[in-house]
Amino acid sequence: MTASSTRRTTAARSRLAAAGAIAVAGALLITGCGDQTKDKNENSGSASAGSAPLADKLPQDIRTKGKIRVGSDIAYAPVEYKDSAGKVVGLDPDLAAALGKQLGVTFDFQNGTFDALLTGLRSDRYDIAMSAMTDNKNRQEGVDPDTGKKVGEGVDFVDYLTAGVSIYTRKGDTKGITSWDDLCGKKLAVQRGTTSEDLAKQQAKKCPGGKKLAIEAFDDNQQAQTRLRSGGADAVSADFPVAAYAVKTSGGGKDFEIVGDQVEAAPYGIAVSKKETQLRDALRAAMDAIIKNGEYQQILEKWGAQDGAVKESVINGGK
Repeated sequence: MTASSTRRTTAARSRLAAAGAIAVAGALLITGCGDQTKDKNENSGSASAGSAPLADKLPQDIRTKGKIRVGSDIAYAPVEYKDSAGKVVGLDPDLAAALGKQLGVTFDFQNGTFDALLTGLRSDRYDIAMSAMTDNKNRQEGVDPDTGKKVGEGVDFVDYLTAGVSIYTRKGDTKGITSWDDLCGKKLAVQRGTTSEDLAKQQAKKCPGGKKLAIEAFDDNQQAQTRLRSGGADAVSADFPVAAYAVKTSGGGKDFEIVGDQVEAAPYGIAVSKKETQLRDALRAAMDAIIKNGEYQQILEKWGAQDGAVKESVINGGK
């Protein structure tokens, strides 16, 4: 999730105030793993193709298979994670189930590390990637954010939510951190390949001599949280919905607290190969349909993400 500059989102304070709402779904156990094993989402049901209103918009090969293979880092509660029974749950799986009813297919969530999802998409391991992935120009164009060099063909995004990035610390031990500038001289834990890692690298370049920002990147956000909880890091950065959920649920709300405002408000998008324009357009039509019929809003409210709602889905809306 790359970013070019730190922008304050005008909705930052209202979204921070909504942190407690993120866990509306109940005290769900945050579990998950970052391997490449396959995990079925039992909640991604669909209507039969014959009764699904938008089934004819899908490519014939997917209609024949009756499923869409979804690459996802299933360790990013509340967006996607495994509950205590090992079932894949969260905002994305619920949205996928609603899309499936429109398209007449199931969405088969398959677990992978976040920074390998687009590689899996390019190699045809997945049909789409849906994993709280920020839509931005670098990903659209296949550009490495660190080198500025083209490393792939890029992907198209079907945008469906807006979210910013937050910082959280151990509760009552903020180390004086209230902004990204305050991270200079501190150690920050992040998930590898995310906007948070990109922002951290940008901030590290701004830090004055003698106040280096140490960045520790992990395969998933669970590991970053563990590092913070043990005192091995001063703070963690993650997407706001994830940060707020961690603050609400970890240690019964006693482990962490959010510091400062959200930054880098940007769209989440479903990533699709640029060659699969028919699939991309079918997903957009299905997303618009569930926005219109109210299912979208109900799902966002269930997971406390209603502040990030969009009025319509767009293609490649990220900057």
